[in-house]
Amino acid sequence: MKRQATRPILAALTVIGLSSCSSTVPPDTFEISSPAMAQVAMRRSRLQVLIPEPTAIKTLDSDKIVVKPTPYSVEFLANSQWGDRLPRMVQLRLLQAFENTGGIGAVGVPGQGLAIDYQLVMEIRKFEIDAIGQGSRALIEISVKALNDRNGTVRATRIFDATAPVSGSSNSAYVAALDQAFDKISKDIVDWTIELI
Repeated sequence: MKRQATRPILAALTVIGLSSCSSTVPPDTFEISSPAMAQVAMRRSRLQVLIPEPTAIKTLDSDKIVVKPTPYSVEFLANSQWGDRLPRMVQLRLLQAFENTGGIGAVGVPGQGLAIDYQLVMEIRKFEIDAIGQGSRALIEISVKALNDRNGTVRATRIFDATAPVSGSSNSAYVAALDQAFDKISKDIVDWTIELI
């Protein structure tokens, strides 16, 4: 039996099981923006970095925008989608973040023919709207391993996380919060990597 939603946010969500419902209105399509990275003042590296596509569980490895109304349930933001699969979008936006700093020799994705010094092996653990309790917030968590591509050893591992409050109840407000949290976490990942290598 379908339970009546008691919080305003749940009115904007669609449960996974309802994804087959037909609609004549095309979903709103969103992207996360390229992080506005300033030129870094720290030392610059001549090393070259590869950014493979991050891994993620199936609910995140899609173009759906995830909302968690409880710790154990997954719903998707109604009438909305990402412009690409989330892992691919995160990969390319992080690539742009590194390029915008001018802090490393080169950065690329697999297939671009770089002589790689380091790989950033990532797992997207959370990229969601946390709707548990009072108020909603964007929550992102990404695990990063800096892998020395010359000898196959892991130089360092770190789990990055970021949050941002949701201001409003529209789909755009939820995506804006995710975008704000991603901007913060991408800056943290870039700063950490440049200092490390």
